[in-house]
Amino acid sequence: MADPRFFERAGPLTLADLARIAEAEIGVGGAPGMLYRDVASLAAAGPEEVTFLDNRLYAPDLAGSRAGACILHPDLASRAPTGMAVLLTATPYRAYAAVAQAFHPLPKRASGIHAAASIDPSAMIGSGVLVEAGAVIGERAEIGEGSTIHANAVVGAGVVLGAGCVIGAGATLSHCILEAQVTIYPGARIGQDGFGFATDAGRHVKVPQLGRVLIGEGTEVGANTCIDRGSAGDTVIGPGCMIDNLVQIGHNVRLGRGCVIVAQAGISGSTRLDDYVVVGGQVGFAGHLHVGAGAKIAAQSGVHRDIVAGQTVGGYPAIPIVEWRRQVAMLKQMARKKGG
Repeated sequence: MADPRFFERAGPLTLADLARIAEAEIGVGGAPGMLYRDVASLAAAGPEEVTFLDNRLYAPDLAGSRAGACILHPDLASRAPTGMAVLLTATPYRAYAAVAQAFHPLPKRASGIHAAASIDPSAMIGSGVLVEAGAVIGERAEIGEGSTIHANAVVGAGVVLGAGCVIGAGATLSHCILEAQVTIYPGARIGQDGFGFATDAGRHVKVPQLGRVLIGEGTEVGANTCIDRGSAGDTVIGPGCMIDNLVQIGHNVRLGRGCVIVAQAGISGSTRLDDYVVVGGQVGFAGHLHVGAGAKIAAQSGVHRDIVAGQTVGGYPAIPIVEWRRQVAMLKQMARKKGG
């Protein structure tokens, strides 16, 4: 059960409510009127809690679970223990997300400007905005209605936020325009200088970074992630992207819609990722590359060449995933033979 000191809880909810919210079917024997009070993991859930099973690696744990109800795929329903209600869906994780949101809706937010905030008189503040203590909003900045600026965040001169944006504590924004419903997590840095210089006779001459960062609607940028502004054009993050913590995105990078970038990935300047690309943790990109729509890149890969749409790659340097796995298997075989 979630700690009530940090997470407000709604409910209880009936099994029928949960089935509707999850867009799932109640399995045989489930009582539609049974009440449930929270969600929990497969191992920790009790009789009044709902859990889920999505990764089949954990299927053996289902038999020992004490959960009152479980969201799972129909072909695993027969493995649920006696007395456990099941909610059947082809997408258990998505269904669990909807149920968890129902039990733990976003807390009601206040609005208003704290006395310890600093707001330039030329800034435009929309209706229903919350600005917490220590936040700074620079001259000519525009804050969309219903947005939240958390403590000690800095929204620089001329920055534009669409409606319903959330800027986390200690984040800094400059030279950027955010569309509606963008979330910037604590400590993120958006719009700072890109890493651009010309080297001549051992001397590094700074190249002015004259672009912006443009972030599309509904995107989330994780804690301590850095997105550099463009050098001449713009750095562009498409709508609906999910960017994890500790990601570095260089100047003039362009992400399409719905990309997923996992922690500690680094994308060098002028690289372009088309729609719905998935990048695993600690992946590194050389600059000026093109990754086609729907491509997937395994964790810790090094990308030095373009990747075609829909391709899955891995390794260093990154190659088609099947070929990479074959190479790894061959190396293991060679090592065994040499050791023997």
